[in-house]
Amino acid sequence: MAGSSFGKIFTISTWGESHGPALGVTVDGCPAGVPLSEDDIALYLDRRKPGRNAASTPRREDDKPEILSGVFEGRTTGAPIQIMVRNTSQRSGDYDEIKDIYRPGHADYTFDAKYGFRDYRGGGRSSGRETIGRVAAGAVAAKVLAELGIKVEAYTVSIGDIQADVSRYDYENVSQNGKSSVSRDEFSKRRRETSLKTPTGMPDEEADKRAMEYIEKLKSEMNSTGGCMECRINGVPAGVGDPVFEKLDAMLAGAVMSIGAVKAVEIGDGIEVSSRTGSGNNDAFRIENGNIVKKTNHSGGILGGISDGSEIIIRAHVKPTPSIAMTQETVTKDGKETDVNIKGRHDPVIVPRAVVVMESMCAITVLDALLKGSSAKLDNLLKLYKS
Repeated sequence: MAGSSFGKIFTISTWGESHGPALGVTVDGCPAGVPLSEDDIALYLDRRKPGRNAASTPRREDDKPEILSGVFEGRTTGAPIQIMVRNTSQRSGDYDEIKDIYRPGHADYTFDAKYGFRDYRGGGRSSGRETIGRVAAGAVAAKVLAELGIKVEAYTVSIGDIQADVSRYDYENVSQNGKSSVSRDEFSKRRRETSLKTPTGMPDEEADKRAMEYIEKLKSEMNSTGGCMECRINGVPAGVGDPVFEKLDAMLAGAVMSIGAVKAVEIGDGIEVSSRTGSGNNDAFRIENGNIVKKTNHSGGILGGISDGSEIIIRAHVKPTPSIAMTQETVTKDGKETDVNIKGRHDPVIVPRAVVVMESMCAITVLDALLKGSSAKLDNLLKLYKS
């Protein structure tokens, strides 16, 4: 199966199925000497794991990461890093009744059309559990970026028509991630706090309460909802990204669009720019403390596919969870029309658990772009290799 790898220098390859013994990722191209522990990775995995609150599926998984290679005495060695998470709460029997039925909104039909065979237990490689590998790799990338002073922060903007007031932005409501390895006591404290913050992933606690009420209503109606999430990247210097086919915004958009259920991506002001004039959309330049800066940031921190030094902003729109208990029309593999009521333990909304997946894919993309850009100028090589 092609398409399970991402990146050019900092590369990741995810593996495993939702109802197999384990899932994980192989991370290659990570510089040696980065402080990294299983606790660092667990802080990220805790944000996407199921069963944490009423906004997610009741399915419970410990999602404990195991580092199998690439780390020695608490630091990366430069060798490939293999990270595994064992599945512990599969109920494959939930899918027996639909093994010959194509679920609306799922990849069942398209997998059969492509491969002539599919793992019907939870969707196999198309399951949301595949993102475990992405998040584990994102934790590694974030550790490297933190050493460079780069922050990658994602959060929920909206659920249904309930919009968060981003002016109340408080990343602590969304995550308790640290910049470096922490003590066991501090790690346990952060894991407890993570489960006590806004369940929806919204940085606005007031909007979070309203969204949770809406989610409870949908659950009683056996329905689901979509939403929007946003990622802010700060500290990326000007000059990162490649023009033409590997523009930084194109690579970020592709990375985020590869997340299951994401149906649209915006950079900066996104679709709003299509109704503006040039004078209203251009970001004017000025000098501040001897540095070139912009008066506004309609472009979202990227010009011509290359970072301009300002905050990078990317937004993703997520469809409603397709697995709902409400009766739906569909067909069987044999071409017969039928109805289906999907059983099992499913999220009423995907967005809260997808936030950290978006954050991870953005971190991986930015780090890969930085590593690729290190060979763009002779000066960089001279500084590194000429004494």
